[in-house]
Formats: sequence, C-alpha cells, structure tokens
Amino acid sequence: MTKQYSIAVIAGDGIGQETIPVGCDVLLAAQEVAGGFELKFDEFPWGTEYYLDHGRMMPAEALDILAGYDAIYLGAIGFPSLLADHITLWGLLLHIRKQFRQYINLRPCRLLPGVRSPLRDKTPDDIDFVCVRENSEGEYAGIGGRTHVGTPHEVAVQTSVFTRVAVERVIRYSFELALKRDKKRKVTNVTKSNACQYSMVLWDEIFDEVAADYPDVAHEKWHVDAMAARFVTHPETLDVVVASNLFADILSDLGGAIQGSLGLPPSANINVDGRFPSMFESVHGSAPDIFGQGIANPIATTWSGAMMLDFLGQEKAAALIEEAIIQTTKSGQILTPDLGGKASTRAVGEEIRRRVEAAAV
Repeated sequence: MTKQYSIAVIAGDGIGQETIPVGCDVLLAAQEVAGGFELKFDEFPWGTEYYLDHGRMMPAEALDILAGYDAIYLGAIGFPSLLADHITLWGLLLHIRKQFRQYINLRPCRLLPGVRSPLRDKTPDDIDFVCVRENSEGEYAGIGGRTHVGTPHEVAVQTSVFTRVAVERVIRYSFELALKRDKKRKVTNVTKSNACQYSMVLWDEIFDEVAADYPDVAHEKWHVDAMAARFVTHPETLDVVVASNLFADILSDLGGAIQGSLGLPPSANINVDGRFPSMFESVHGSAPDIFGQGIANPIATTWSGAMMLDFLGQEKAAALIEEAIIQTTKSGQILTPDLGGKASTRAVGEEIRRRVEAAAV
C-alpha cells in the first residue's frame, strides 16, 4: 500500500524561489526510486510579495490551512523591499513555529566530503555534530515593548522567557538524540549563567537534573562566548550541542561557516507529538545579493527535504538524497560558486537528482 503525504510548499522570498523547485524535484526522484510512498505538493505564494499586496505575510486563515498537511517545506523569508525584518519574521516563520509548537529546531553541522572548511586541516571526521535549539521561547519570546518613541527618553524592553517545561523538554530531547546518534554520546550545554543569573541559572539546573537520568551520556557545560571559540578551535569534540533560541541561532550559523558555506546546512522545526505539522527549511536566508542570478546553492534546501522524509518515516528515500549530496560534493565537478564551482542552482539540483536516480540501477 502506497503511503501518501501532503506537503505545503512555501518558497517564500529571494533564493527560496530558486532552491525550493530544485528540492521538490529531488524529493520526487527519491520517491520514485525508494517507492512505497507518494508526495503531494501544494504551493502557497506567501512572503514579502504577498505582504506588499495584502498587508500581511500570509492570509489570516493560513494556520488553519497548514494544519491539515503532513509537513511544511519552506524556502526563505525576508527581502529588502520590506525593510522591517521583524515583520517578515513574526508574520510568518515565528508565527508558524510558535503556533504549531515546533519547539525543537535541529541544525546538523557536518563537513561534506570534497568541501574545504575554512578551518585548516579539519576533515569530515572532525566536523559532524548537531545543534538542538530551543525553538519556542527564550530570547525570542516576543515579550516587551517600546515607550516614549521618538524622544530622547525612548525605552525599548525585550524580555527573555524561560520555563521549566520548555527547557526540560529540549534538554531531554538532546540526550535522547545523543543516544540515537551513537557517536560520542555527549551533550554540550551552552549557557551564560555567570551573567544571566536567573534565566540561564535555571537552564543549568535543569540540565544537571536531566543529565542525571542519562548516566551513559557524557555531558559538559560551556559559556556561549567560549563555545563560539570552540566551534572554531575544536569542533571534533562536539556531538550534540543544546542551547537557547538566540544562542543556538547564532552558533548554528557559525556552524554553517565552518562547514564551508551557509548554502549547506539544513534544519528542521519539529512538533514532537505530531499534533501539528513540522517544518523543514535551510538555515540560510533569502540572499537578495545573488537572487535572480541562478547561482544559489540548493544543497541546504535539498538536505532539509531529506530531513523531512526521514521525519515522515521514509528513511530509505532520505538516505538516497543524503548520499547523492555527498557524492556530488565529493566529486567536486558540479558545484555552485560558494563552493568554488561554476555551476548553476539548477545544474547542481540535476546532478543530485541524477545520482538519486542512478541508485535504482
């Protein structure tokens, strides 16, 4: 019996409009080779252009529409035609994450074969870890306001919110993930409890409580500034890195840099209990500086699609895509300019798709 999945596709802004079609093509190729399931894509033209026409990033009933899908495949959000980035972020991406309780954000950091890291002498064996980001509150809780606007006495308050339930669930998820990865079996806690004496002290206390439940998993604690340095100096010591919303957001972008390009890292916004759809997107943004040139790297978006298939239970198809990506970078023949190549977005996508299809032979 063929399992059917309905996928809401939001290409969004900038290069998301160029990489998402490539990702969908590769997903369909994996579907044909792996067999046993069928993907049905429905595209929604939401994003900055929609806002300029309608005064909002997506329709008022958007969440009701999306709730009926098995997963959401997102390109990128934000563009210079709408200068207020907080409108684009809170009007679509964060709104979906929060309302659909996608409280786990997974961001793998893995140096692919054939890609040169800016870190001297580091190999794929040295850079292979995952950031687990608390995705529902923390520094992105949206609590605060501004007063006396436009006067010399103007004040802006942005309050971070940390709750025991949210902190515990993301830390426990990280320990469970370390067991499943079965690599170093280590969880690294990123904190700043020396300066944030309430929120991060609570975070650290809960981390220690959860760690006690996993005697077979090693654990350690680093302040976020020291961890930023460690990403660069000793990435080989990392396995599962858990951090708050803001800390993990920043660190995972640094992770993309040591991977060799922000055009590579994927991500998943997970609703763990399955009550709402999860959302899969590249870590990179809309890259308006290269939009329209056809040179955006589609690997991050395509890899995010593989994460979506894996989450949906189609591990074989996901593995086909991941292996095709690895073989594409390993060959070094068809790569986009960010990786030192001259190929177009479409050409790289076609190469990945060709390698997926070749697995059927």
